[in-house]
Amino acid sequence: MSDEITARTLWTGDYYNEGSGKEGLFDKLKEECGVFGVYRHSDAASLAYYGLHALQHRGEESAGICVSSGDEFHYHRGMGLVKEVFNKDLMASLTGDIAIGHVRYSTSGDSKLTNAQPLVFKYRDGDLAVATNGNIVNALQIRHELEQGGSIFQTTSDTEVVAHLIARSSKDLVEAAKDALKRIVGGFAFLIMTNDKLLVASDPNGLRPLTMGRLGDAYLFASESCALETIGAELLRDIEPGELLVLDKNGLHEDRYSEGKHRKALCAMEYIYFARPDSDLNGANLHAARKRMGSQMALEAFVDADLVTGVPDSSISAAIGYAEQTGIPYELGMIKNKYTGRTFIQPSQELREQGVKMKLSAVRRVVEGKRVIMIDDSIVRGTTSRRIVNMLRDAGALEVHVRITSPPFKNPCFYGIDTPDRRELIASSKTVEEIREEINADSLYFMSAEGLIAAVGGYNEEDYKGGLCLACFDNDYPTQVDFKGEEKLGCSC
Repeated sequence: MSDEITARTLWTGDYYNEGSGKEGLFDKLKEECGVFGVYRHSDAASLAYYGLHALQHRGEESAGICVSSGDEFHYHRGMGLVKEVFNKDLMASLTGDIAIGHVRYSTSGDSKLTNAQPLVFKYRDGDLAVATNGNIVNALQIRHELEQGGSIFQTTSDTEVVAHLIARSSKDLVEAAKDALKRIVGGFAFLIMTNDKLLVASDPNGLRPLTMGRLGDAYLFASESCALETIGAELLRDIEPGELLVLDKNGLHEDRYSEGKHRKALCAMEYIYFARPDSDLNGANLHAARKRMGSQMALEAFVDADLVTGVPDSSISAAIGYAEQTGIPYELGMIKNKYTGRTFIQPSQELREQGVKMKLSAVRRVVEGKRVIMIDDSIVRGTTSRRIVNMLRDAGALEVHVRITSPPFKNPCFYGIDTPDRRELIASSKTVEEIREEINADSLYFMSAEGLIAAVGGYNEEDYKGGLCLACFDNDYPTQVDFKGEEKLGCSC
């Protein structure tokens, strides 16, 4: 696919990333989704708004908030960024002390308003709202069973599967939710709200992150701790794999729905790329973990050079770690333009062909005549790495040595990351040397899996693979992923 076509696919609708799918100027892994929940706070909607704003990096396509006043739901969803979807008048209408919110990057369901979350339903006991981050691998199989039993689906998002399973059960909400969660396979973090209850659940392997905090007497839940920090809440802990929390008039009740032994497997890409550097996961700060990745990379693959630079923004921490370990100066060799991510103006064909330069620029006076070590977090198709290497060379870099703080990305993700077909993953068919030639680098090195596990830290040493899911690197999936052709890739958000 030519760079021209790849660039053009970003502008497929009214705004930059509407339904852009798997293609783009940057062949990065696409963000997942983010959830935020509030229980018993008089200004629940505002807290949810600011929480979602802090989680915006996890989904830029749609946003929604649903609030319960006890008697009824008040909710609004829209396409676009949080600040575009909500205004002062809308926020004033969202009254209540229980709220769940969602930011979405569409990967599985279609890019349209009906799939924006939280999904809201009427069922026998009143109102039900559901928001999730992740993917239900066996959603298609369950959906077919439900449709054969008479269920009518309103969306193409498989998050709706859980709502149908709950609604069809004759048990009370908590037991129905437990049964529903036991049936689904995948990586997920759920917030389920009724008129007077909030249920919070994590998948049995803890693949998707979910944290709990407190603000006064209110409990808060977020995909990342940075959202809790934003509103001044105290971080209490991570939600444990297989845990189900029930919040109602009797307070907080800690329960479990999963049975048996499940391997802990938090997505490694959260540490490498997705989560904000000011977030904490499993007691480890992301910025510090990424610095350790850079330091470990220097120990594994030192190369003499004049400066170290990181591809903004996720690789800057690792670049600093590499520089500190080697004594080679860290420099801002590249600058990211933060204001081209979304635009209502169709760029000219000439600007489309500029491709990566619309979002990333080399600082010529910094890299010109220098041997540059370029730190990045991953290589997916290889097109972005080639563009960036060539951009640095065009700016006068004498040498460009690429260091990637993850192992080669060879396998698709079934748990909520939007990944291309395996055949499009460059590392699945090419050697490291062949990839080096493809991206036009002077040298190339990928972080070892052992080095990554050691760098992340903050885990129980008895945990298999450090408590991380490395399936995208080693094809060792922590759950069943084959459901006779009815398994799902992508994200159910």
